Amino acid sequence: MTTTETPTCSYLRQDGTRCPAPVEGDGNLCFWHHPKVSKEQPGIRERLQEWAATGESMEGFVLRFANLEGVRLNSARGIDLRNATLFKARLPGASLWNVDLRGADLMKADLSGANLNEARLVGANILGAILDGTKLERTDWGDRVLQEHRAIEAEHAGDHDKARENYIEAEEIYRALRRAYDGVGRFVEAGTYFQGEMRMRRKLMPRWSVGRIWSKLVDIFCGYGEEPQRVIGFSLFVVFACAVAYFLMGVKGPEGQIGYTPGAGIPGNLLDYLNCVYYSVITFTTCGYGDIHPNPDSATRLVASAEAFTGAFMIALFVAVFGKKMTRG
Repeated sequence: MTTTETPTCSYLRQDGTRCPAPVEGDGNLCFWHHPKVSKEQPGIRERLQEWAATGESMEGFVLRFANLEGVRLNSARGIDLRNATLFKARLPGASLWNVDLRGADLMKADLSGANLNEARLVGANILGAILDGTKLERTDWGDRVLQEHRAIEAEHAGDHDKARENYIEAEEIYRALRRAYDGVGRFVEAGTYFQGEMRMRRKLMPRWSVGRIWSKLVDIFCGYGEEPQRVIGFSLFVVFACAVAYFLMGVKGPEGQIGYTPGAGIPGNLLDYLNCVYYSVITFTTCGYGDIHPNPDSATRLVASAEAFTGAFMIALFVAVFGKKMTRG
């Protein structure tokens, strides 16, 4: 007498292993991987938790519209839900600590109040996901959200309409992440996603428009108000660059000309350069002690004027940016 073995799922995981669950419905996929088998039936949460308890991977599970409210998928080694489909799944209050959701589709999923601490969501699609009160400590979203990667690829391929569509979606996602982190008092992370939101807004502007150029400059100077160290770095660059200009063109000091002198040697020229750095600092900060000043009818007057204007602007910018960072925490 021969026995017929129940065929197992044909889903092939990234590590080369196959899902061990039995085939269900039409085709050669199991209950969890079959896209046409409804996951809206009662008891789905308990069944999923039972599967997780076995330690088997849940990679590629199709859980569209599943009611997984309060589901507990915790494991010290991490539950594998890579490339899972959780479109419009209900996950409020779910415990998803340390879950691997890389490449998962969480579009319009309800994650309100869920625990996503230390979860990995690099490459996940969270467009329209609800993140109200979600715990997001050390959650890994990657350097860029999925839609920004897609927009860059579309731009390289010359598909500007698709790139624009993805930039719009990326802006929406960065805004949602910024609000979610603001809501739980994680202001450093909120600032990071605010920068992403502003970058996407800039990408939607015409390439050579005044608005886009100005937005890029604000990004360079201060990271959209989130990086006061950029203000300091640019200010130091201006100070030392102008000092080089003064050193090469010459300025007038209390004992005569200060600047590059071919026969003065390294010590003499180094001292003159340091004096030019001093003059650059007092010009940048608009102190203007008067002990060193530009030569009459010299281009150094133009450089000094530009540096003084830039210095006044950068000091005011630093105060604004630093104040914003301190008040936000």
